[in-house]
Amino acid sequence: MRVLVVGGGGREHAIVWKLAQSPKVDKIYCAPGNAGIALDAECVPIKAEDIEGICAFAKENQVDLAVIGPEVPLAMGIVDELEKTGITAFGPNKKCSQLEASKAFTKSFLERHQIPTAGYKEFTDKQELLEAAGLFGYPMVLKADGLAAGKGVVIAENEEDAKKAIEEMMGDRVFGSAGDKVVVEEFLTGVEASMLCFVDEHTIVPMESAQDYKRIYDGDQGPNTGGMGTYSPSLVFDNALEEQIREEILIPTLKGFQSDGLDFKGVLFIGLMISKDGPKVIEFNNRFGDPEAQSVLARLDSDLLDIFLAVTENRLADVEITWSDKKAVCVVLASGGYPGSYEKGKEITGLEKVDSDVVVFHAGTASEHICDEQSCRSAVVTSGGRVLGVTAIGDTHEQAREKAFDNVKRISFDGMQYRNDIGIINSNLL
Repeated sequence: MRVLVVGGGGREHAIVWKLAQSPKVDKIYCAPGNAGIALDAECVPIKAEDIEGICAFAKENQVDLAVIGPEVPLAMGIVDELEKTGITAFGPNKKCSQLEASKAFTKSFLERHQIPTAGYKEFTDKQELLEAAGLFGYPMVLKADGLAAGKGVVIAENEEDAKKAIEEMMGDRVFGSAGDKVVVEEFLTGVEASMLCFVDEHTIVPMESAQDYKRIYDGDQGPNTGGMGTYSPSLVFDNALEEQIREEILIPTLKGFQSDGLDFKGVLFIGLMISKDGPKVIEFNNRFGDPEAQSVLARLDSDLLDIFLAVTENRLADVEITWSDKKAVCVVLASGGYPGSYEKGKEITGLEKVDSDVVVFHAGTASEHICDEQSCRSAVVTSGGRVLGVTAIGDTHEQAREKAFDNVKRISFDGMQYRNDIGIINSNLL
């Protein structure tokens, strides 16, 4: 089969890497890809948001399956357009993609189908929101309604911080049109966890769990990021909790899709808060989490292509999905200044020193020719905020963690930053 993966981050590298292991895949294209993806696929210079260009390329190159990685083209309706041109696409259609593209849409869905979540209220008027500051008490959770690259959530500790965040979202428009509507939520306490699920119109199948680290600094300090690392499986989950999530969240979600006419086919990412009152849904995303995909797909034994095809053909229930018992840890290496402004074009060294059984998933990288007075050479350079995801497997979480950090220390680029506590299990949280 000929497969096109749309996107160019760490998530897409993990998908390409896993698809490349399938004996049924003859050719993988990736649009636009990155320096690491180019080792496993032919990268084509088409942006993920260029839906017309991607459809034309897929048709011209007789692509059998298109796999959509990022949320923006999904929200733009890329799956609908590919299917109009006769291309099978893995990912939810535009209607279903509102579950990530609009926080208010998801909160309404959760409330309507009595799925546990935080209390909320939505606002479109800045003055009204300023006057309502603290309506659920503090800390106050403010979410830009639309897509904001994983950064549209602010947790304000007091009234001053809340009003500053409101001014930035709705006055300064730091998240653009995503902040035209703001959802205010009740602050939940507990342990955050992620659950990724394969979904077709009849079936929802959870993948192995993963634990994500959102804040930029050790000890969950500093601003939120798109994710600074993960480990899998999450030690927050046990059989009793997984059964509770299945009964209270997964089954009602699938029934809600069916009753609302949401023919969801793809990956549903469920962000959870494991609170003293039980699990509650923080958010839905319409695709593999990043960097959750890196640690989860590293443990997948089944052929990923078989799963993708089963989902697109509504026969997910017929596929047996198997996982390795080994543990995975992924450590993200980020550019200096991230999640704020950062410089690009920093040469990355040491990639060739990484152990053969450790995978370095590229997120924000590019290939560049660097010349001096004597010669020119090809180099891998930084091109994004999150640059690499160093992913290791071990028999225990600690083995995987030690192997990951041992290899992290072999890689270097100017300004490189990472968390030192990825994979450390805080027993007080369990």
